[in-house]
Amino acid sequence: MTETKPLPPRRVGTLERPDGCLIYYEVTGSGPAVVFAHGLGGNHMSWFQQVAHFAPRYTCVTFAHRGFAPSTWVVGGPDPKDYADDLAALVAHLQLNDVRVVAQSMGGWSAVEYALRRPSELRAVVLAATTGTIDPMRVREPERSRMAAWLKFSEATSRALFEAGVHPAGGARMAGEQPALHLLYRHIDDVNAALDKQALRARLGQGRKRAPEELAAVACPILFLANDEDAVMPPFAADAIAGVVPGARAVHIPDAGHSAYFERPAVFNRLVEEFFADVGAGAIS
Repeated sequence: MTETKPLPPRRVGTLERPDGCLIYYEVTGSGPAVVFAHGLGGNHMSWFQQVAHFAPRYTCVTFAHRGFAPSTWVVGGPDPKDYADDLAALVAHLQLNDVRVVAQSMGGWSAVEYALRRPSELRAVVLAATTGTIDPMRVREPERSRMAAWLKFSEATSRALFEAGVHPAGGARMAGEQPALHLLYRHIDDVNAALDKQALRARLGQGRKRAPEELAAVACPILFLANDEDAVMPPFAADAIAGVVPGARAVHIPDAGHSAYFERPAVFNRLVEEFFADVGAGAIS
């Protein structure tokens, strides 16, 4: 019988920002830091399968973006422009000096803008199903010509999934093959059911103004994780952006919808861990 060890102790806290917002966070484990930035359908709880995997070797930091419970509710909804400041303040508050950021979907707005500041403590960035503030409509050909058809596909697929009671960020495969996991995804999303997510999506879209080439200013390696059955984010955008950014690469996860970290955690965790190992060994420049 294989012996299993309990997770390292977990501590929780809040960081007060100058505007009075409290950012809720949890810290589990020790070693080099991995900060996880959640998507629109999640919060700090979304990363339970990553924390369980990485905490024996890394300091895992999860948090809830402002406006997402249990962080402070924001009247009118949060402004994504504040996300990178909150992330930088959290890193400073926890005195992290060896940092990797793993961002899912909306979390990419936090990660990209934080990384573009070239913080000395940042070692690597994982952009999962996201381009953050990089505008995928500005990718080069031939991917740019694929965007119009993909947007129609995304709209039609998302509408059909909603009508079928399936969360588009979970996807039909998760709902069909792992209904309990899909239900948990819905429960976590429901924690912030009062948040006007359509309005927040609009703000996120308004902040997506950067050209792909601007990501080259980031001073650390970047891994894009694209999911081949993603109906929320075009998977081919990851390849197009990685192709013009030195030190970036894109890897695809098959048989996964928008939230591969949730749906295919073993594959997701392995790819992230291998990337961290490469970065640590200096294999990526």
